[in-house]
Amino acid sequence: MSTQSSHQTWGGRFAEGPDARVAAFTESISFETRLAPYDIQGSIAHAGMLAHIGVLTSAEFETIRDGLLAIDEQIAAGEFPWDPALEDVHMNIEARLTENIGHLGKKLHTARSRNDQVATDVRLWLRDALDHLIGEVDRLRSGLIGLAEREADTIMPGFTHLQVAQPVTFGHHMLAWQAMLARDAERLGQIRARANVLPLGAAALAGTTFAIDRERVAAELGFDGVIDNSLDAVSDRDFAIEFVSASATIMMHLSRFSEELILWMSPAFGFVELPDRYCTGSSIMPQKKNPDVAELTRGKTARVQGHLTALLTLMKGQPLAYNRDNQEDKIPMFDTADTVTTCIALFADMMPHVAVDSAQCREAARRGFATATDLADYLVRAGVAFRDAHEIVGNCVSTAIEQGCDLAELELATLQRFSDAIGGDVYEVLTLEGSVAARDHIGGTAPNQVRAAAARARAALAG
Repeated sequence: MSTQSSHQTWGGRFAEGPDARVAAFTESISFETRLAPYDIQGSIAHAGMLAHIGVLTSAEFETIRDGLLAIDEQIAAGEFPWDPALEDVHMNIEARLTENIGHLGKKLHTARSRNDQVATDVRLWLRDALDHLIGEVDRLRSGLIGLAEREADTIMPGFTHLQVAQPVTFGHHMLAWQAMLARDAERLGQIRARANVLPLGAAALAGTTFAIDRERVAAELGFDGVIDNSLDAVSDRDFAIEFVSASATIMMHLSRFSEELILWMSPAFGFVELPDRYCTGSSIMPQKKNPDVAELTRGKTARVQGHLTALLTLMKGQPLAYNRDNQEDKIPMFDTADTVTTCIALFADMMPHVAVDSAQCREAARRGFATATDLADYLVRAGVAFRDAHEIVGNCVSTAIEQGCDLAELELATLQRFSDAIGGDVYEVLTLEGSVAARDHIGGTAPNQVRAAAARARAALAG
């Protein structure tokens, strides 16, 4: 097929076909074939509407529909001959349809443009991508809830500035991760709702002179409504930016998880052991077990954040309405979907199998004087002003450091040297178990509160 005839869908205005380098520069087949099933789905709905308003006969619609379904089967089987000279998915499918069913195939494009066609295809694709991603996020949330329930009594140090702060439970920590993902899932659902409106019918930018029924097409394709303004319908890419933005936030969360897992798995912490199948070894050091899934997830976060910057930059200078620049929206969207979904799925598979060393976690909390704030609270309840209590506890910690022991291991007489408000019951608050048990309120780290919070999270996930 010559270059000129390859572009017969728009070539009437031109005396010659595009330069071969221009053809290669402008094609999008190399990265957008995943839109093909959605293009066919949208085209069948459009053809059905054209038959409904009398532009096509019922017999013509059936021929077009059957022809499109046959192409869909050929694409699914990997047997469709994609031709880069035809630029994009839409032209490839339309050209093959016309080749298969004759002149009737040329009627399909009545009352639409590639501008509203591609906007529809991408929204259909994104809707499925979001549904799949939300499912994977929820699967990871479920795994974290199960891990929280399993480790509700496991004491570990809570950190601020990466310094031991106060004791918490491992389960409480896992529920903090789950809370981040719950917000992620909520954001994805909101993006899906905003994206689930139909642009088809806007045509190139101004609508069409045909008496189309956009609501009929929207209902058939499962959209919640139609986009009200034709200019906005073909030029809007907010949904793409929102998707990549939410994905960048998810990746940021996964990167934080990864950083903690990498630290916790190191011998310096020794809190967790990741399954062998999610790690690799060293080419030179036989003792090494490297948390590569976590490290690569941390690295791929930068990739998704870069895609967000690319999309924002892509759109910032575009006047209304559609511009060819928007061809460049697909690689960032597609790669973001692939990256974030793969990372989430791997974490969902991995987290239920994480082994927690409860003894090592507890020892780390003990070494860091994590109950110092509990001693200060004890003194305040005894009538000591908080600032004075803070200084008293600081002196107690200094003494414990000198003696090489924990606060709970200091003798009562030693503690009473710093305040006569300290009594024999002080050891009830100085133990790690006593500290976490005392945080017995909604949002607290007490084991029974962790179990209650896990139950609420599981119910929310099921709802």
